[in-house]
Amino acid sequence: MKHQKLFTSINLGRHTLKNRIVLPPLTRQRSAQPGDIATELMATYYRQRASAGFMVSEGTQIEPRGQGYAWTPGIYTQAQIDGWRKVTEAVHAEGGVIFAQLWHVGRVSHNELQPGGEAPVAPSAIQAQKVKAFIQTGPGTGELVQPPVPRALSVTEIQQLVAQYAQAARNAIAAGFDGVEIHAANGYLVNQFISAHANQRDDEYGGSLHNRLRFLREIVAAVADAVGADRLGVRFTPLFTSTEQDRVYIGLVEEDPHTTYVEAIKVLEAAGVAYLSIAEADWDNAPDLPESFRRAVRQTFSGCIIYAGRYTAERAERLIDSGLGDLVAFGRPFIANPDLPTRIANGWPLNSVDPATVYGGAEQGLTDYPAYRD
Repeated sequence: MKHQKLFTSINLGRHTLKNRIVLPPLTRQRSAQPGDIATELMATYYRQRASAGFMVSEGTQIEPRGQGYAWTPGIYTQAQIDGWRKVTEAVHAEGGVIFAQLWHVGRVSHNELQPGGEAPVAPSAIQAQKVKAFIQTGPGTGELVQPPVPRALSVTEIQQLVAQYAQAARNAIAAGFDGVEIHAANGYLVNQFISAHANQRDDEYGGSLHNRLRFLREIVAAVADAVGADRLGVRFTPLFTSTEQDRVYIGLVEEDPHTTYVEAIKVLEAAGVAYLSIAEADWDNAPDLPESFRRAVRQTFSGCIIYAGRYTAERAERLIDSGLGDLVAFGRPFIANPDLPTRIANGWPLNSVDPATVYGGAEQGLTDYPAYRD
């Protein structure tokens, strides 16, 4: 077997995982309409990939205002809970472990996706740049659009959102998920509160880094109380860059990302969450995470650490061997290779992703990628 360290078991929360290979959250936009409900087709997609040691669902909005892209699934209605149960039962039948990613896009949305055509909500009324929402323009068709200026949330609304995260976590457990992941990455709502660029509030949720982390702290505490810290993970996207072009990426590159995210990780450590997921920049010529930051992450956090971003099996093996990471997520390779762990173990070639079928549609590009035939 190649890459043996990737195929050792590890404990994550209350689960013993069969390998270190992770299916990360991957937006696919295939939910049933109306209602943004997970389907049998989605259950097939996840079942095909259940040989991963650990799986996280695609981003799943916790309330109607949390949607920024047409056809993404939710976890706030009974019909949505019932739809996701088809997925979890399919994964568990194959011996898989799957968490639900709890998602709220905040300002990265559009009036067309918001209840009553209202403006999206955010920590501050600052428009998102260098990012698009996706709206439906017809049956099965849509377009990318610029998000409008959002409306700043009131303190009462922020506290209501904390409660909605906790309820979404309870809903996920009711749907059969093994746990939940808080999406605090990629410029979405929790990330917007952390960022000094997107959050210019002058109350207890803004200003100092301690205050900007308050929303994260309250969500982590509420979700841990609702379902257990050992069934909770959090995802971040710390971005280290030296170019001005990258520094304005979604307006969320911090002046001191090392300090910002080490302090955020301390929140997770204090709560005793099961894992931390770090999504590295994955575009061409993207900056690497500094080794000093990886070491600080390991020194700060005692749970499992997952890394994702342009990893090959060889690079993943080196990361685990270094002791700085525990599991590695493979996004695009897992889209195109439902049997990815078996391919890695045997050194078999990989299918390539068809970028035209990643988002939206039906079976094509979702469940029709073939397993390897030796």
